[in-house]
Amino acid sequence: MNNLQTNKMTNYRWVICAMLFLATTVNYMDRQVLSLTWKDFIALDFHWSDADYGFITAAFSIFYAFISLFAGKFIDWMGTKKGYIWAIVIWSIGACLHAACGVITMSITDIPNEEALRAVKAGTDMALLISTWSVWLFLACRIVLATGEAGNFPAAIKVTAEYFPKKDRALATSIFNAGASVGALAAPLTIPILAESMGWEMAFIIIGGIGFIWAILWAVLYNKPTESSHVNAAELAYIQQDNNAPATEENTATAPTREQANDNLQIPFLKCFTYRQTWAFIVGKLLTDGVWWFFLFWAPAYFSELGYKSSDPMGQALIFVLYLIVTVVSIGGGYLPKYFVEKKGMEPYSGRMLAMLIFAFFPIFAMFAQPLADTSVWWPCIIIGLAGAGHQSWSANLYSTIGDMFPKSAIASITGIGTMFGGLCSFAINWGSGLLFTHAEAQGDAFQFFGVTGKPAGYMIVFCYCAVAYLIAWALMKMLVPKYKPITK
Repeated sequence: MNNLQTNKMTNYRWVICAMLFLATTVNYMDRQVLSLTWKDFIALDFHWSDADYGFITAAFSIFYAFISLFAGKFIDWMGTKKGYIWAIVIWSIGACLHAACGVITMSITDIPNEEALRAVKAGTDMALLISTWSVWLFLACRIVLATGEAGNFPAAIKVTAEYFPKKDRALATSIFNAGASVGALAAPLTIPILAESMGWEMAFIIIGGIGFIWAILWAVLYNKPTESSHVNAAELAYIQQDNNAPATEENTATAPTREQANDNLQIPFLKCFTYRQTWAFIVGKLLTDGVWWFFLFWAPAYFSELGYKSSDPMGQALIFVLYLIVTVVSIGGGYLPKYFVEKKGMEPYSGRMLAMLIFAFFPIFAMFAQPLADTSVWWPCIIIGLAGAGHQSWSANLYSTIGDMFPKSAIASITGIGTMFGGLCSFAINWGSGLLFTHAEAQGDAFQFFGVTGKPAGYMIVFCYCAVAYLIAWALMKMLVPKYKPITK
């Protein structure tokens, strides 16, 4: 009986995957506290305009994109255990620091309390002074937040490559990546309630404080598979099944296999840009990341345009159903490459690219969201949910292509490079959408696209881009890397 228990494979890799899921959920919730409190709470204190908030979010996007370029290299240098702790502690500090912006602003402007802050007459010099100081203080906090958050995905992808064989990485990535949609789902249901009952400052502190708890758990629970007391020989052999020789106590103590030696290959940072594989990943992120962020930031506003505000029960139901679709379908999407590899006998990269091609068709339906909105608001809700699920499934497999091609020592660096370009796309599509919608609304019926007029025509234009972005990205990736070709030197 004891021998049978000894030989039975442990499943500790899924505990680690659950930790990655929680980190990603916290990541997205910390990012959304400001967006869910500024209009109804913070702007009343600091006399913010839409332009003030737009400046903060735009600056955050640019800095996040910039720091992502170096965050991956930092994770590769520091290692996944220490690097991840540094990342989440820094972004949690940044999240909590937002709560101090009010106290500091009152100290600078010599205003005694929050009631007096709100009582300042709009349009006066004092109101301008309050808004100016508070905007810069919040921006400083967002920079700290972005510095830490930029390390989340490079660290998570690197951990996935350490704990999962290639055929399982897309599934593991889709599970932890679902934290993005779960965080987006949970935030509107919790953060406004915290702000209403305890003040907006406590919303930042409570949500930000979760990250510190996660960091303690990570320090206790995480070690590399070869060093973890929770991973037995059977699970270690499963994790290392991609190696040319079986992972046993005997061969891990002697000469490394060819793949193990390749995993330790050190690639100088600038040399990463000389590989077609790097540019394939960049293209996949550059053309598609902005689609997800557009849905994330503009879906509530779009439903509001259709007459359903996010503060109303119907508006909340639409957002809930949208992200429920994203969460459920995207997790299932991560299983598809595993099916192609195990059941169809495909090589992991080929199976992954076939899965990505299938998911690239999901967003095609986005071009029907606006025309069908006149029939029922549930049609755009379901369509955007499916398009978002397609993105998350695409993203999980796209991240996994890094582990297919690059040694583990470079995975976080490549992830950071791609994330930077994805961040630039996110900034461009969201900033551009705002300008487009403003212009379309001002033009009224004179602005037309595909038979739609005014502001809805602006949405129609962006939806059409979202519909084709993934197919274009897939074709370019296939041109750059037609077949499996790992980096060996």
